[in-house]
Amino acid sequence: MSYQPQPALPVNEVIPDLLHALDTRDEVVLQAPPGAGKTSLVPLALLSASWLGSQRILMLEPRRLAAKAAAQRLASHLGEKLGQRVGYRMRLDTKESANTRLLVVTEGVLTRMLQTDPSLEGIGLIIFDEFHERSLDADLGLALALNGRRVFRQPADGGAALKILLMSATLDDQRYAALLGGDSDPAPVIKSEGRQFPVALHYCSPWVPGEDVCQRVASKITQLIPLHEGSMLVFLPGQREIRRVAQALEGALQGLVDTNGSAGSVLLTPLYGDLSLMEQSRAIEPAPAGKRKVVLATALAESSLTIEGVSVVIDSGLSRSARFDPRSGMTRLHTGRVSRAASIQRMGRAGRVEAGHCYRLWSESQQSQLRAFSDPEILQADLAPLALQLLNWGVAHPDELAWLDAPPEAAFRQGLELLLVLQAAHKNARGQWVISEHGKAMAAFPSHPRLAHMLLVAARYGLESMACRLGAVLMERDPLVDEGADISLRLELFEQEGKGHKGLVQRWRQQSKLFASLCEGRQRGKAEGRGSKVLGEQIPVASALGFLLACAYPDRIAARRGPASFDYLLSSGRAAQLRSPDALQANEWLVIAQLGSQAGSSQEQIYLAAPLDRNLFEGALASLVETQPLIEWDKQQERFLAETQRKVGRLVLSSEAMTQLQPEVKLEALLNLVRKRGLDLLPWSDSLQQWRARVTLLRKVDLQQSQTSEWPDLSDATLLNSLDDWLGPHLAPCLNSINRLSDFEKLDLAAILSAALPWPLPQQLESLAPEKLLVPSGSRIPIDYAGEAPVLAVRLQEMFACSETPTIAGGKVTLTVHLLSPARRPLAVTQDLASFWRQGYPEVKKEMKGRYPKHPWPDDPLAAIPTSRAKPRK
Repeated sequence: MSYQPQPALPVNEVIPDLLHALDTRDEVVLQAPPGAGKTSLVPLALLSASWLGSQRILMLEPRRLAAKAAAQRLASHLGEKLGQRVGYRMRLDTKESANTRLLVVTEGVLTRMLQTDPSLEGIGLIIFDEFHERSLDADLGLALALNGRRVFRQPADGGAALKILLMSATLDDQRYAALLGGDSDPAPVIKSEGRQFPVALHYCSPWVPGEDVCQRVASKITQLIPLHEGSMLVFLPGQREIRRVAQALEGALQGLVDTNGSAGSVLLTPLYGDLSLMEQSRAIEPAPAGKRKVVLATALAESSLTIEGVSVVIDSGLSRSARFDPRSGMTRLHTGRVSRAASIQRMGRAGRVEAGHCYRLWSESQQSQLRAFSDPEILQADLAPLALQLLNWGVAHPDELAWLDAPPEAAFRQGLELLLVLQAAHKNARGQWVISEHGKAMAAFPSHPRLAHMLLVAARYGLESMACRLGAVLMERDPLVDEGADISLRLELFEQEGKGHKGLVQRWRQQSKLFASLCEGRQRGKAEGRGSKVLGEQIPVASALGFLLACAYPDRIAARRGPASFDYLLSSGRAAQLRSPDALQANEWLVIAQLGSQAGSSQEQIYLAAPLDRNLFEGALASLVETQPLIEWDKQQERFLAETQRKVGRLVLSSEAMTQLQPEVKLEALLNLVRKRGLDLLPWSDSLQQWRARVTLLRKVDLQQSQTSEWPDLSDATLLNSLDDWLGPHLAPCLNSINRLSDFEKLDLAAILSAALPWPLPQQLESLAPEKLLVPSGSRIPIDYAGEAPVLAVRLQEMFACSETPTIAGGKVTLTVHLLSPARRPLAVTQDLASFWRQGYPEVKKEMKGRYPKHPWPDDPLAAIPTSRAKPRK
C-alpha cells in the first residue's frame, strides 16, 4: 500500500515534515487543530515508512467510541473492512487479524500489553492521539513505554527502535518535547496551521455563579434552532443536565422534536460514556433525511469524533470530573469551568465537515480568565490502580520513571496502603514496597484492584458467578440511583432483560463473561500446577453478597449508630447516611460500594450497599479483625480505661476489661494523656509558674550573650517532648493511685521540676532573679515574671529618693516599674525612673494631691523619705 494524500485536509501539508522527522528521530510531537485530519490520515501516511518494515502501529484513543470510530474511518480510507489492515482492541470488543498493521486501542489496553511484553516486540510506533486529555492510563502508558524502550529497545542492541508520536490539537508542546527527548535534545515539534473549515465564534452575556445552566442552554438552543440549518452539538457537564435539557426542549419545541419516531424535524440524541456503543453511534451518525440532530453531549465529544452534519456548537463552559481525596479515601465528582484548551477543542467540533458557528455561554472577558489547560487526571485520581501497575512493572516509587506530572505523594501512598489491605503488596526487609503473588494476579484483571481482589477471593469460596456479576455492575453507572441503595436490586436486572436498561445490562453481561473467562483461565492454570482448586469455608448464600463487597471495600464496612438511625460509621472513620427511607436501614452492619458528598463535608451519602453478616468476622473475614489494647482516659467519665478491643478499622466489635496491666503500659498511657491534653493537666500553682518564668528569663539572658546556657529549657514544647525523662520517674511510684484526672493533684510538681536545677543554680536563681525586691521604703515587693519583661508593681511613695531604675540578672535586665496610686491603680509605667521624676511626676502630683491628701506628694521626690504609710513617721 502506498499513501495517497487527500489535499482537502490541512494536516497533509505537514506530513512530509512528519515523515522526515520520524526518519531521523524516535520521538515527535504533532500539534494540529481540530478538523485538520491528524487522526484520519497521519497513521495511514506512516504505514509505508521504511523504518516501520513489517512492524505494527499502535494508536491510542482515550475512549471506546473514539477508538472504534477512528478505526472505521481509517479502514474506509483503505477501502477495507475492519479487522484487515486496520483493527481495534478495547474492553469487551476486539476486531483484528494476523494481517492487521494498524491497531487502534484504548489506553488501558496499552498498559496490559506492556505488562505482558515490556519490549512491545513487533510494534514499531505508538501514537498517543488526543494526548492533551491527559488521562491516567495515557500518562502511565507513556511512562512505561519510555522505560521499556530504554531498557529493551535500544538500536545499539541490534533491534529496531520503538518510535513514539504524541498528537493533539492543544498541546503544552514544549514540555512534551522535553519529556520525550530530554532537556538537552527535545523532540521536534511539527505544527499544522489552520482548520479544515472556519468557525465563527460568538460570546454571550457573562456566566453568573449559581445560574441554572440547563435553563440557559435550553433557551439558547430554542433561540438558535430557527437561525441555523444543520445539526447542533451541545456540551453539558453530565447526564443529569442532559436529561433536564432534553425535557425542557421537548416542552419548548413542541411539534419540532422527534419523540419515538414522530414526525418532528429535530432529533434529540444524548452522548455520554455510560451509553452502549450502539447508542453512542446513533449520536455520531448522520441525521435521517429531512431531520436535524441536537446532540446533547458530555466532554466525551471533545476529541476524535466527527459527528456528521454538525455545524453549530453550543458550549455551556462546564465539565464534570472525578477527584480523589487522599484524606478520606473517597472519589467525588466535581463540576467546574472548562480550560481554554478544552474550549478550543469544543469549538473545533463545529468545523469538521463545513463552516460552522460556536456559541460560548460566557463572556469574552471570562474566556481570558480560564486556566490554560485542564488538570491531568494523574493529579486528582485514585492512584491504587497506578500503584499496582508500577509494582507489577518492578517500580517501587514513581520517581523511577519519567512523568509530565509526577503522581502526588499523598494519593500514591494512599494507593499503596489500600494494596496492603488487599494483600496485593507489602514492604520487604529493606523497607521497599513489592508486589505479592496475589497482587500479580490482580494486575492481570482489567479492573480496579478492589474488584480484582474480590474476584480472586471469590474463587476460593465458589462464588465466582456472583462476583463476576457484581464486578460488572460496579464498573458501570448505577441505573437505579433513585430506587434505594440495595445493590441486590441491580443484580436482579441480569435476569429481567434490563427493564428499560437493555444496553447497560448487555454490557454487564459482556463484562461478567470477561471476568468469568479470566477466573476460569486462572483456575485452569492453578489446577495444572497444583492439581486441584482449594476452597475456603462455605459462605451462606444470604451472606455472600455482603462478604464479596467487604473483600473489595474493607475500608467501607459500616456499623449503624443507633437502632432507628440512618447514620453509619465507616471502618475508615468517616460518617455516612442512608437516604431515608431505605430498606437497608434495618441492618446494623453494611458494606458500602458507592457513596459521595459535597467537597469539605464529613457526611457521606450512601448510594450502593449490601447487608453484612457480623458472624463473618469470626470466619471468612477474620483477617480484617485486629485485637488492640485500649489504654486511655474515658472522656465521658474522665477516668483511666484499660481494655482489649476487637476492631475492624475504627469499628469496635467487642471489648474486654484488662485484669492485669503492666506498669510500663499504664505509665506510657498516663504520659500520652499529658501529651494529648497538655501541661495544664498538671498541678501548676502561681508560685511554680513564676519559678518557671524566672528560670526561662535567665536562660534567655544567657542565650543573648553567648549561644549557650546552663539554665534548662522549660518551655511547653520541650517539657512535652521530654516527659519520659522528667515526669516519668516521678509518676512510676504512684501509678496505682492515679485513676482519675483529679489524682494528678497529688503530684508535687514543684519538687519534680526543681530537680531540673543542679547545684548551684537554685542559689543563683534567688540572687539573679529573686522572687521579691527590696525597695527604698524597706518593703519586699514581688516581681512578676509572667510577661515579656519582669514587672515591679509598687506604690509611688515607696520609690521616693530612688533615681536609678532597679535591675536584676546582674544588671542585665531592667525591671519595668509600675508606679501605683495609694489605691494601687497604675499612675505610670517606666524603665527610666530619673526621667519620670523630672517629667512625669509633676503632672501626677497635680492630679493626685487633691485626691489623696493624706499621702505625701513632695515637690522634690528625690529628696523625700520613701514610705509605705499614709503619713511618714516623725
